[in-house]
Amino acid sequence: MKDLFHSMDLSSISVTKPSTPLLYAAATSSSSCTSSETDESPTTSERYDFQDLKFKIPSNPISGFYSYKSLAVLSGHIGSVSCLVLCGEFILSGSQGKDIIVWQQPDLRQFTKFGQGDGSVKALVSIGNKVFTAHQDSRIRVWKVSRSSENIFRLVDTLPTTKDYLGKFMKQSNYVRTRRHHKRLWIEHADSISCLAVHNGLIYSGSWDKTLKVWRISDFKCLESIKAHDDAINGMAASKGIVYSASADGKIKAWGKEGKKSHSLKGILEGHKDVSLNSVVVSEDGKIVYGGGSDGYVMGWLGNKEFDSWKGICEVKAHEMAVLCMCLTGKDYLCCGSADRSISIWKREINGGLFRFGIIKGHEGPVKCLQASTRCVGGGFMLYSGSLDRSLRVWWIPKYSSGTEDTSPIQRTGEISPFLF
Repeated sequence: MKDLFHSMDLSSISVTKPSTPLLYAAATSSSSCTSSETDESPTTSERYDFQDLKFKIPSNPISGFYSYKSLAVLSGHIGSVSCLVLCGEFILSGSQGKDIIVWQQPDLRQFTKFGQGDGSVKALVSIGNKVFTAHQDSRIRVWKVSRSSENIFRLVDTLPTTKDYLGKFMKQSNYVRTRRHHKRLWIEHADSISCLAVHNGLIYSGSWDKTLKVWRISDFKCLESIKAHDDAINGMAASKGIVYSASADGKIKAWGKEGKKSHSLKGILEGHKDVSLNSVVVSEDGKIVYGGGSDGYVMGWLGNKEFDSWKGICEVKAHEMAVLCMCLTGKDYLCCGSADRSISIWKREINGGLFRFGIIKGHEGPVKCLQASTRCVGGGFMLYSGSLDRSLRVWWIPKYSSGTEDTSPIQRTGEISPFLF
């Protein structure tokens, strides 16, 4: 079976000097692929330069489908890869082994490694020249990024901050009961922090202790603590002034803030009964919310203009095992990672409906985290996946479909599986 990459014009690869800042100042993750000035790359990575590739897309589809491409398998973590984020010219991946590896694009070589704490890294977000990491030890660490210092990723603070502690520990009213005969300050999480979200100058943290906390980015002060769910919070997403929290209690809750008031509950998006919701994503316009469950289903909801009411619009069986993570690529695609070790790609319809676009296989363990680039490369997009098999993989996904069904036998080449339509 002929592969799409066999028709790629390698002579059209253009090399450009890095023009992006170390971190891209945006609330949501984005990537900017730039070239490297060295040809050296670690032996643990399969190197593939994909900057500004120009593909020759065949005018006639190859047996009714095109193929995705596995571009790299990045190894180096001592534990399972639990989270990743795209930061300008870098990819950051965190692991259960407490370490964070920085990979430089486009040659995907290991740039540096950093990390500190008593627990595994659970979540990563970046904003401006700072990276926020959430840990199993219930703390959030803030890293300042600067090329002018010896330590490019330098730890500058830990949340809650010492200043926050000193301002609250004397008053008994600042303590809350976390379990029998045990109290903590309300600014502290009592269990692992599982997820982070950045929106409108605020950091939101969700925890297995069932609470959602709100932190101000300018001074790292904890502003609110919300008893959000009846079970662990597994994922969060934010858009258009609304923050969504997905929980093992089977619900996605929408939280809004008006002016200087505290956050309040705007609505509840109900999932399947007795099914944990592990991940949530929201469209750029804030209208459509998708949740991934432990039963392998993905559900979609459409919000009204006021973002105070949502109705179910779709429900698809995405995987045979639990959906662990999801990401959106602009207005076109939804990607889902699963405990069944595969990644499903879904084409989004205008009304928010989903139809299956393809399946990616290659990981040897459950797929725990996904990120997609917003930049178009060769008529497709780059997808990054982290797994419990301790690897980070880089894929190229085509955006083209022939619109016909292929029923011919499939031939696999190495780790590259054909993309079915």
